[in-house]
Amino acid sequence: MRTKPTPSYSILVRMQIAREPGMIGRISTAIGNAGGIIDTIDMVSRTDTMSIREMVIEACSTEHQREIVDALAQVDNVYLLKAEDLTLKYHLGGKLETGCKLSLAKREVLAIAYTPGVARASLAIKDNKALARNLTIKRNTVAVVSDGSAVLGLGDVGPEAAMPVMEGKCQLFKDFGGVDAFPLCLDTKDPDEIVRAVKLVAPAFGGINLEDISAPRCFEIEQRLKQELDIPVFHDDQHGTAVVLLAALYNALRIVDKRIEALKIVICGMGAAGTACANILMEAGARNIVGYDRDGAIYRGRSGDPAYLRAFAERTNPEMEKRPLGEGIRGADLFIGLSAPGVVSQDDVRNMARDPIVFAMANPVPEIMPEHARPYARIMATGRSDYPNQINNVLCFPGIFKGALRSNASDISEPMKLAAARAIARLVPDSELSEQYIIPSVFNDQVAEVVAQEVERVARDTGLARATVDDNSLCNLDL
Repeated sequence: MRTKPTPSYSILVRMQIAREPGMIGRISTAIGNAGGIIDTIDMVSRTDTMSIREMVIEACSTEHQREIVDALAQVDNVYLLKAEDLTLKYHLGGKLETGCKLSLAKREVLAIAYTPGVARASLAIKDNKALARNLTIKRNTVAVVSDGSAVLGLGDVGPEAAMPVMEGKCQLFKDFGGVDAFPLCLDTKDPDEIVRAVKLVAPAFGGINLEDISAPRCFEIEQRLKQELDIPVFHDDQHGTAVVLLAALYNALRIVDKRIEALKIVICGMGAAGTACANILMEAGARNIVGYDRDGAIYRGRSGDPAYLRAFAERTNPEMEKRPLGEGIRGADLFIGLSAPGVVSQDDVRNMARDPIVFAMANPVPEIMPEHARPYARIMATGRSDYPNQINNVLCFPGIFKGALRSNASDISEPMKLAAARAIARLVPDSELSEQYIIPSVFNDQVAEVVAQEVERVARDTGLARATVDDNSLCNLDL
């Protein structure tokens, strides 16, 4: 089944068009018949007999892009001048650049920012390493670290191919949270080498965001770095997904009038995100979770499971459920999908408990499309931006790091994550809460600050916030 057109497959078409009645209508019809959606139409130039226009058209795949261009080429009195893949065009040269806070236009500023003045800042840090937080970018800078082994829904694409995603992550940090971030894609999958590389670069950063590292290595890497570094370490694929999912669930439960302790929860896909979602749900009070992977239900004593799944099985599946997913989902209150397209059918949703909640988050195609689930699901959420209730990590990680950096926290703890989830959920007021609106928009400019404030509060209350040198006391001279 062809998915809906999306901006990620937009094409920019420039065409010369005869100035005749009905031309735009014929062009629009050709695009519509080919399944495209017109986003914008702009005039470039015109004469008495012709005009040059640019259109941005949304498609759903590279093949679909070609179909739309071919359809336009068949319209009489239309001459195609160019057709460009807008996504690849936007990525030319990368999405990041460095910037300078000081202008070096004057000689005296150069003498302060670099030699000889810079030596004074270096010597101050040599005498007191804590001053690196005051006198370098460390205070507000995060390293986004990946080995490219589990990128988005793409899998193992390698460090070079991971760079566009990590650049995008850094842009999200900056635009949504005001946190500076830099991508570090490592050419190794060895946990020992990754841990060593991150430890070696850690002095330059205030926090480490691990990204798109495959399970089960990601668990070991994160745990070791949390133990061996004195700055926050956070694997967003695990914990960012879990925090936002819990926020969405808090609000969904307000609608269906159920308690998390009473839910039967089925999770399909027990990689990094699935495991973290299960853990945070149990921290929040869930008691009956059954996880599924390619081999079926996960239960105590199942042969061949790695250590992390054995540990998961010890805390879940209290009834020792062993039936396949289609039977195990019967009577479930909540289905969470972090697996693959099409693993859940319309009948599966119909067989769930009263007012079923379906969070189908495989990307770009979810476990069940909202159109198919809607007749039976009371509440539906996906990871996609073109449907209501997008469960998107950007609601979480900018604010969590903003709060952790601001409080000079040594760690990002479970209580911080729970507080972040509650803060996100509270941003949907009672007057606006509905089946179609259980989670704030990613463009809600309150989210990062509200999350940061809660993270700071918990850091202080639990002793994770550390004392810092005040900027004014460092710079002001005694009078």
